[in-house]
Amino acid sequence: MEQGNQYIKQFPELFDGKTVMYVHGFGSSGQSGTVNRIRQVLPQATVIAPDLPIHPQEALDLLQDTCRKQKPHLIIGTSMGGMFAEMLYGFDRILINPAFGIADTMSTHGLTGKQQFFSPRKDGVQEFYVDKALVKEYRAVSEQNFAHSADSGEQQRVFGLFGDSDELVHTQPLFSSHYLQAATFHGEHRMNDSSFMHAVMPVVRWIDDRQEGRERPIVYIGTETLMQADGMLRSSVQKAVRMLIEHYQVYFVAYDEGAKANALAADMLQQYIGIPAWSHTIVANQRHLLYGDYLIQGRCSRRWPEHEPEPMATAIELGSDTFKSWDDIIEYFERLGGQ
Repeated sequence: MEQGNQYIKQFPELFDGKTVMYVHGFGSSGQSGTVNRIRQVLPQATVIAPDLPIHPQEALDLLQDTCRKQKPHLIIGTSMGGMFAEMLYGFDRILINPAFGIADTMSTHGLTGKQQFFSPRKDGVQEFYVDKALVKEYRAVSEQNFAHSADSGEQQRVFGLFGDSDELVHTQPLFSSHYLQAATFHGEHRMNDSSFMHAVMPVVRWIDDRQEGRERPIVYIGTETLMQADGMLRSSVQKAVRMLIEHYQVYFVAYDEGAKANALAADMLQQYIGIPAWSHTIVANQRHLLYGDYLIQGRCSRRWPEHEPEPMATAIELGSDTFKSWDDIIEYFERLGGQ
């Protein structure tokens, strides 16, 4: 169901009956806009979002105690909240633009002295003061990050998402030195509806699928179907991908044509598809060996010889009489209803 704009949509099947904890950023609260987005998008989940104390060790103690009591199935942390969420070991976490070096961020970006909270807090407090002693406290707590990143299972539990236009923090290299699951999305430091839906929600879906042991039908998309001959993105490609990932496990398949061509394909997927293509890209020169349910390919771009076997998936040829455009493919899958 649409929620009053072109981005927000409800997914009642995701995290149904589960607990999701949101950890807010510096100077924010559990009543932030991101909390509202999570509650809108996951209407069947119980979303908890505590107001964090200003003193960081108190905040970490509160979060760890909340985890012990509530046992959240997913933790989403943004900015400073991402820094705290990394230390909540044993839980599935999504860290969005995590501010690991928050003490330096405070000094660099003028976050010292009297500060106003960005969103209302339950205790009614509207202002707080950041002095050198408090900055020192944050530095000490942030030095606890990654203490257990090498523990069993943690690599699969933690995702780091980093906006390519983040003007405040740049911690992807640090995160990637400890965790494998790091991806870049189109967006700034603060989340908006678009970046949340197109970058965070695919990861939320992957995590829920893994927790539930849910196996979705597989759709392979040949990268040659995404662009026109003039190098422009085909009409309705992004609309189709966003529709497909709601119901299917989607992979993008590039022909193996050497390092340079493969890099160009990766750059194109990053620019136009983003997070849905991250860790879901295959480079192959024998697509008929891919086992799945559907293969969307370019009719005029089939590069295997005529005697090659047909693919082990239902072939959908873009440019054929049946599928002249991506709009035809969208209509086809809408009729299938996720089957």
